[in-house]
Amino acid sequence: MEIGEEVNAAKNTITSDGVWEVVGTADKIVVTSGKKILEYNPVSDDKDEILAKISGRTGNLRAPALRIGNTYYIGFNEALYQQIREM
Repeated sequence: MEIGEEVNAAKNTITSDGVWEVVGTADKIVVTSGKKILEYNPVSDDKDEILAKISGRTGNLRAPALRIGNTYYIGFNEALYQQIREM
């Protein structure tokens, strides 16, 4: 897999105002929550629920956040990253 763009989240945070602008048009949002892997459709699923899962305590987009195609993967989970590597 080739990296098209890499952004350092410590230097370029996506604040609460911009989080939905980034992910709101995605086909799918995959979020890790502990050992759980949750999938959301931003068109049909509850916006506030999605924002609560993908935002940290400060309201910024959680890291790591990957975009592959038009799918966002947010948070770290070893099993999920293994699946991504095998794509």
